[in-house]
Order: sequence, then structure tokens, then C-alpha cells
Amino acid sequence: MVVDNKATITYVQLLKEDLVIIRLVPKEGPVPEYKAGQFITLGLPNPVERGKIVRRAYSIASHPENREYIELVIRWVRKPLPGRLTTQLFNAKEGDEILWLKPTGRALLINEELPNGEKDNRRIVCIGGGTGLAPFVSFAQHLHDAGDKREIVVLHGASYVDELSYKDLLTELENESIRRGKDEWNFKYRAAISRPQEWFNRSWAGQIGRVETFLRPRDNGMSPLEELIGDKITKENTIFYVCGWQGTIDGVMDFLKPKGFVTEHDKREDGSFEVKYESYG
Repeated sequence: MVVDNKATITYVQLLKEDLVIIRLVPKEGPVPEYKAGQFITLGLPNPVERGKIVRRAYSIASHPENREYIELVIRWVRKPLPGRLTTQLFNAKEGDEILWLKPTGRALLINEELPNGEKDNRRIVCIGGGTGLAPFVSFAQHLHDAGDKREIVVLHGASYVDELSYKDLLTELENESIRRGKDEWNFKYRAAISRPQEWFNRSWAGQIGRVETFLRPRDNGMSPLEELIGDKITKENTIFYVCGWQGTIDGVMDFLKPKGFVTEHDKREDGSFEVKYESYG
């Protein structure tokens, strides 16, 4: 039997007409314990379905060390039909009540050990398409607060510059890495815009194309990602985490499979793998 908990929406930031950041605070008890990379299930009664509770899962963007609220970045589903839950969420206001189920999910948990039991010290590269950035915002803040020394790169793909939902936060984390030095905090963030020809994106001077184009080799044989980190990507030195539409996962694997990378779903007999992913469509 599903047991719903209740929470209050305490913050609503409308980034654009179909993209919003919201924060939830449980009405009873503290923010639940969870791990970076997990998701939470929200629910609301749908008035057009005689009050039937409609539930959907959303990746958590806040990090486990933050016990004040749960933060989510949500896209309003409008096509082919308006989303049964997201439409209500986009009409929600601060102070409204919402239902939730405890955080869960294992697909994007941070890998801490290699199959032989040694600590996993590989470089972490996170690739998020659209709202698929959310779990990696949680990753970045968690690894920062935990004092993790691994190299971390977050790559985000969006259609428009106003969809770079956590640009300021992630840029500041990179600036801190520059100030402190990579021996203390080794973090980089880059974004790609897939519709550079659109007037709204006229000021964009960064990577263009889908986010997986960070992996496409240039004429010199190095990809933009490898140029950024100053190193060749190999299955021995890097683990990838990918979240977004299935097309994003497929696009990433088109570049990684020829290099010998395998996903956790297809891990080798010894348990080894180099890619963890979660698809939301």
C-alpha cells in the first residue's frame, strides 16, 4: 500500500514558461535521508479524474547535506497533451500542499568502489540533457561538501540559454576550484546550446550542438572534453554518468562504445563498467 507524505511548497522560481525550480519542506519530520542521484515521487489529486492521485518521479537537485528542503527542476509537459501532474505543478504557489514518497533509485548512485574493492578514483564526467542535469547538481554539491578529491566535470545540454538552470551555481563551484586549486577541489562545468541560430541565443559563445558533441573528436583528434581536461579519455581513467532523453544516452554511447566503454547494464563478467545512466523517455 502506498503511503503518501505531505509537504509544503516553500519556493517557486519560474525560469521560463515551461521550466520551474521548486522547493519542498515536509510537513511532519525532517527532510528525508537520501543519496545524490536519487529521485523523489510527487503526487497531487487530479480534479478532472475525480481526485485520483497522479504521481511522477523527479530527480533531486539538492544535495543530502542540505536538510532544509528538497529542490527539483521540472519541465512542463505540454505535447502531445498537457501533463497530468506537471500542469498542476506549474499552477502551484508557495504555501500549497503536495504529496511525496520517499526518495529512491539506484541507477545514478555515485560509484565508490571498483570490483576488486579498491576505491574508485576515476575522473567523474556527468552529462545531463535538459532537466537531466538535476542529479548532477546534487552530485556537485555533495562531492564539494564531502571534500571529495576526484576530478569532476559537469556537462549540460539545452536548447536555449535560459534553460541553463544552474549555470550560476555550477560556475561558482568552478571558480572556487580555480581559487583553491585542483588538489583541493577539482571541478569544471560547461554547457552546450543546440539551437545557436535562434535569436534568443544570439549572445552564446560556448559549445554548440547537443551535449554529446563534447565527446566528438576535432581535427586534432581531441574532443572538446579532452581539451578541457587536458587528457585523453579512457575507460581506465574516467567514469561517465548520463541522464536525459534516450537519444542523449544513445548519442553518448555512439562516442564511447568504440573506446571500449560499457554500461552498468552490460557490465563485464568481473563486474566492471564505465557508464551509468538513467533515461526519462
